[in-house]
Amino acid sequence: MLRFVLVASIITAAYACSSSSNSNNFPTFQACYNEHTTNEGFGPLCATEICCIDHGIGSAMPDTVCGATAQTCESYVDANLQDTSSDPGLMTDVMMACTFYVHDGQGGSGSSSGCGS
Repeated sequence: MLRFVLVASIITAAYACSSSSNSNNFPTFQACYNEHTTNEGFGPLCATEICCIDHGIGSAMPDTVCGATAQTCESYVDANLQDTSSDPGLMTDVMMACTFYVHDGQGGSGSSSGCGS
């Protein structure tokens, strides 16, 4: 009986540890953005919004890193995204994504961008 309790405790602890890690997290916003633009083919606008809403960044939970307003979103993305493609329209896309994020994320209506977030 003691062996059963010990094995059950170990299995329960292992399950709790594995289920608490979020497989949708990225270590950085840049890594998330690169995944969605390079590997999945999303444009900068959708990739930015998806990273703000759907993924945790570092230890932050999804739908929190970009803040509650378009301004906090723009500040966060500007500080955490490097334009590796020299896209002249990237800043415009970020501004639009952050505007959409306010409507689509954090319990918003989800009716703005059409990115599928």
